[in-house]
Amino acid sequence: MSETPRISIARISIANAGKHVGESVEIAGWLYNLRRSGKICFPQMRDGSGIMQCVAVKSALDEATFEALKELTQESSFIVRGKIRAEARAHGGYEMDVESATIVQRVPEDKPYPITPKEHGVDFLMDHRHLWLRSRRQHAAIGVRHEIIKGIRDYFDSHGFVLVDTPIFTPAACEGTSTLFEVDYFEDEKLFLTQSGQLYGEATAMAFGKTYNFGPVFRAEKSKTRRHLTEFWMVEPEMAYADLEDVKRVGEELICFVVARVLENRKEELKTLERDVTKLEAIKAPFHRMSYDDAVVKLQAKGSEIKWGTDFGNTDETLLTDDLDRPVMVDRYPASVKAFYFQPATDRPSGMGDVAMGVDFIAPEGYGEVIGGGQRIHDLDLLLRRLQEHNLPPEAFDWYLDLRRYGSVPHAGFGMGVERFVAWMCGLEHIRETIAFPRMLYRTRP
Repeated sequence: MSETPRISIARISIANAGKHVGESVEIAGWLYNLRRSGKICFPQMRDGSGIMQCVAVKSALDEATFEALKELTQESSFIVRGKIRAEARAHGGYEMDVESATIVQRVPEDKPYPITPKEHGVDFLMDHRHLWLRSRRQHAAIGVRHEIIKGIRDYFDSHGFVLVDTPIFTPAACEGTSTLFEVDYFEDEKLFLTQSGQLYGEATAMAFGKTYNFGPVFRAEKSKTRRHLTEFWMVEPEMAYADLEDVKRVGEELICFVVARVLENRKEELKTLERDVTKLEAIKAPFHRMSYDDAVVKLQAKGSEIKWGTDFGNTDETLLTDDLDRPVMVDRYPASVKAFYFQPATDRPSGMGDVAMGVDFIAPEGYGEVIGGGQRIHDLDLLLRRLQEHNLPPEAFDWYLDLRRYGSVPHAGFGMGVERFVAWMCGLEHIRETIAFPRMLYRTRP
């Protein structure tokens, strides 16, 4: 088709359309939906920032442009130019009266866009994840994820923490070797994809006082639950001269800060996701607190078969919070279910079992643990004993042991998985929708 002669006008995003009422502007995007009514058609355009209805009137356009717009197919790419006006009935509150248009690529009718308004199975949608991301619900979930990540960074950046990136290739395990992905490196050296940046975070905390790392981590757990991915993103703060109570305070502050940001800036996305925002509005300090001992008693009273000394399963975590409106901090777990680096409690009465100075923040509504951390061992001899008890080679941790040889101090930190937090904020049933391209036990494509 021949293009209508074009004058130079500003290109805007749909999200900013309200700032340009009465102006002729240009928007570039893709066809979301199309309605026709005789000599008028209504192409709905999405541009990544929002959705806008355009009004194309045959008498106001050359015939070729009108016909091209009227015959557009779903997800065809095009550029429209026209005047923005307020329209309370329209999606987003604004419409564009089309003055000219350019079709960039028309999706052919003999090979239409595969995701249609009909119901599709999860496997089909996951196979087409690269296209499924364009749907309103998936777009909203990723938008909330963006807000959460920005909120996390803003919290730590405004509270004196220094961002220090840690390695993805690591020579040693952080939490045991059973859930590591092994990688062939140069000269037949074996390395692992990191399961946590924590050990390196402890080193950076001794240099900067308060640090955080934020990046992808990998867990080779053969898990098929709705809460697990093999690759996910985690933020891990570490603090020198800190203890278990500091972890509780910072974790509580972080969660409240991020939840408030999501509620403030992502109202439309939460509405699209049909999230009950009253559940999120209830997430305020102070959070509930209980010891592992008390949690076991509560679970047993609710019918759980858990015994003291075992870790909580998904069902236990759900059962523990089904009567709560905000997270619960469960602390002092048995040392046997925690990693080698946890500081043991020194005030535990004899005969009650050794416990670690760790804490888990367990979210309500069945979303499970969203933060896990605690106080680290700062005594060299004790750390050496713990490595031996966990059958970990001391030579692989020699640099880590140096942190206890040169200016060791009590220190603490935690990890928060982004995807599980996103699932909680969005009210999503499965974690696979919280990241653009999820990696799971049987899902590595696209």
